[in-house]
Amino acid sequence: MFTAKDVMTLRELTQAGMMDCKKALTECEGDFEKAKDYLREKGLAAAAKKAGRIAAEGVVGSYICTDCGIGVVIEVNCETDFVAKTDDFQAYVSKLAEQVGQKNPADVDALLAQDAIFAPGLTVSATLNEMVAKIGEKISIRRFTRYEGVVDVYIHLGGRIGVLVDMDAPASLKDDPALKAVAHDIAMHIAAARPLYLTRDEVPADEVEHEKEINRNMALNEEKPKPAAVIEKMLVGRIEKFFKEISLLEQIFVKDTSLSITQVLENASKQLGTKISVKRFTRYEMGEGLQKRENNFAEEVMSQTKA
Repeated sequence: MFTAKDVMTLRELTQAGMMDCKKALTECEGDFEKAKDYLREKGLAAAAKKAGRIAAEGVVGSYICTDCGIGVVIEVNCETDFVAKTDDFQAYVSKLAEQVGQKNPADVDALLAQDAIFAPGLTVSATLNEMVAKIGEKISIRRFTRYEGVVDVYIHLGGRIGVLVDMDAPASLKDDPALKAVAHDIAMHIAAARPLYLTRDEVPADEVEHEKEINRNMALNEEKPKPAAVIEKMLVGRIEKFFKEISLLEQIFVKDTSLSITQVLENASKQLGTKISVKRFTRYEMGEGLQKRENNFAEEVMSQTKA
């Protein structure tokens, strides 16, 4: 036998629903440990049922260890903005970011297979299934990036955008306030300006040709088409503008439009007494490229009440 207090205790430990806890204790004849296992197994089943849903909301989280020079950004998706804003979900994303920082998995599959540092005895995959059972939505770890070096992270709009920057600077300067300030300014700039590449040399040739073709066709489709020679000359200026829009080091600094990012770094180099630059960066925008479900919430609730 079991009491109402047992049901409450099981609910507090597992965060499962009250009726689920009562059913678990009934099925397990009051055995508390078996009931916990029962709920975990039930959670795994619930996770499988939710696997086909679209998870296009979520959070970009981060982890940084300045002393060890490790920075992480990670995107974890769920189904609704409501869940994405909950303390439980955001805390879970933070734990995953720390897991990546400390254990350095090669990819998402490797991360899921690791033993969770925040849940002894469980793999990361098992903790994910438990979160699915607790929250009631599909949750997926979409991607992460981990850098080791002189790093900085910036999270914008409560996790809608996350930026990780690795500075090309002496490790001895990692705690210098001036270096920290410029690294953070550049991370904020990347969040706002959306560069795709560090330099123009990184832009693939086919992407440049594609941009040329678009601009060439635009010019040919004008009411008064220009001669081919004029169009080709015009393309030079447009492609130059294209490079400056997508290459970080050529972009205009959002905090001071009189400076380019290269000039910002040059000024910082003079202040620090040594040359610094940006080695690499990652910018995640939550849900970019994912299909979002369009649904009528009232109809969804009605369909669930009829089930």
